[in-house]
Amino acid sequence: MTLILQNARLIDGTGNEAVADAAAMIEDGKIVYAGSASGSPQVDEAKAQRVDLGGNTICPGFFDCHVHLSLPGTKSSPLQTAVVPQSFALLETLPRLKVTLEAGVTTVRDLMGVDVGVRNAIASGILPGPRLLVANKMLSQTGGHADFHLQSGLDGTFELGGQLVDSVDQARLEARKLLREGVDVIKIASSGGVTSPNDDPDWLGMRTEMVAAIVEEAENYGGRHVAAHAIGFAGIKAAVQGGVHSVEHGYALTDDLRQEMVERGQFLVPTLIETLHPDTATPAAVAKSSKWHALAQESIRASVEAGVKIAVGTDAGLVPDHGANLGELGLLVEFGGMTPMQAIVAGTRTSAELCGLENELGTLEAGKLADVIVVQGDPLADIDSLSDNSRILLVLKQGSVASNRGDFAL
Repeated sequence: MTLILQNARLIDGTGNEAVADAAAMIEDGKIVYAGSASGSPQVDEAKAQRVDLGGNTICPGFFDCHVHLSLPGTKSSPLQTAVVPQSFALLETLPRLKVTLEAGVTTVRDLMGVDVGVRNAIASGILPGPRLLVANKMLSQTGGHADFHLQSGLDGTFELGGQLVDSVDQARLEARKLLREGVDVIKIASSGGVTSPNDDPDWLGMRTEMVAAIVEEAENYGGRHVAAHAIGFAGIKAAVQGGVHSVEHGYALTDDLRQEMVERGQFLVPTLIETLHPDTATPAAVAKSSKWHALAQESIRASVEAGVKIAVGTDAGLVPDHGANLGELGLLVEFGGMTPMQAIVAGTRTSAELCGLENELGTLEAGKLADVIVVQGDPLADIDSLSDNSRILLVLKQGSVASNRGDFAL
């Protein structure tokens, strides 16, 4: 059958002007046409299923390029993950996968805590959920952002997904182990962090020579990418000059580093929505969060204006809650000065490019996988409509129905 979505507005993710009276045609899980209804190719009506979308808006499935499905969001402290059986922690991810997909996010990049087994289970159809790219571990030095050793003597580093490396040789070895495991991306920490107990975002984490060594290993092992947690200036500089593919957070970017990122083709994942909840974080972490996220909101506009490639990520699971992912788009408009169309492109085409999936996903074009959502109303007029899950009326992942709040005849 050919599935034809019609009587809809189309935002195809390319940045081109929206099409007011549009149709999208899907066969065998792929887009065969997306454009003006008047230009739709002829089909055999006996083999067509037409769905009237009631004037609502078709968009590509969105990406969240920075999530932590192993963490609970505002539901409890991240340390809770370290004190329950691993089987229980794994089962807790199942509703998080579901709510993320139903929010219109069809692809996520988990940057610490979920391993290749969960990715493979989703890909094989055992588990429902968004398409998943995984890092599994986060690498940092002892006392750095991946070190969750507490002064009491308790150590949740392994359970929370940390891996400590203190030399170039150790960094190469642990990167090789992760690559052998089959991870999609390697996550490092080149600065301190907000939630880590032993450092501060201003502090330099993994040094440039260690970053460069891991980048080299990843590139030589299948062309994998490296994502760097980097909040303060020293850590951002080490990440950029070490050659990472993406800077995560990047709050203390300077104009010189922005220009260097543009020249290198590096991505920024700004996580503007990430603000710690005082009921589930320590007072010290909440204070750091308040300081650094004020800086994030102040600095993102300069990065947009400099032409840095902006992808969408939220740190969902740390904060915000899973399923609140698309609230990031409104913040890119409010603080980054993006137009709603630019924010949508950041969450679709640019994020697909970051993930190396631009030939398969990110835009609604013939030949690409049919990750499609239907949004109530017009998100170009109200970008925050995308953050209201009740207005995500339909989610198709590779042409199959994942959620149908609009009760369309499918």
